[in-house]
Amino acid sequence: MDGTGDHPSASLPEEGPLGLQSFAVLLRRMNAEFNRIAYEFAHTQGLHLTDVQALIAILDADPDNGPMTPGRLRKQLNLTSGAVTACLDRLEKAGHIRRVRAVGDRRVVHLHYAETARGVAREYFRPLASSTGSALERFTDGELAVVARFLAEMNRELVLLRRDSAPDA
Repeated sequence: MDGTGDHPSASLPEEGPLGLQSFAVLLRRMNAEFNRIAYEFAHTQGLHLTDVQALIAILDADPDNGPMTPGRLRKQLNLTSGAVTACLDRLEKAGHIRRVRAVGDRRVVHLHYAETARGVAREYFRPLASSTGSALERFTDGELAVVARFLAEMNRELVLLRRDSAPDA
């Protein structure tokens, strides 16, 4: 991809079963369903949808970057410091996270998903895991490798898009 229009999507038709529009519709539908499930989980836990997004960010934090911090969470969710503090206060009060001071620098706070909260989430999302397993069983390993590669590339593109559209700090 040299920036001259040779991007693989340039060869895809706009419409049709393998067109960009079809992919966009399928991705929007899946995203809407994930959002519905996340909203329902938030509601059952007395949380805001942003709180669930924060939980996901904490759970999925890249181990190479160390534990999630409030500052990294603020940037990732594009929230103000005050909004992150309120979110973390709600999550801690509800027993979903723990704030732990870093050993080497007590000013640094690490955010950890609480073990009891993992059990709550595991139980709530068990039907989703089961459905995902059922869907996975309908594909070969080779097909799943392509799907996983596509999802990884979509996530990479979305991160780049977010970075490119973020206002200069």
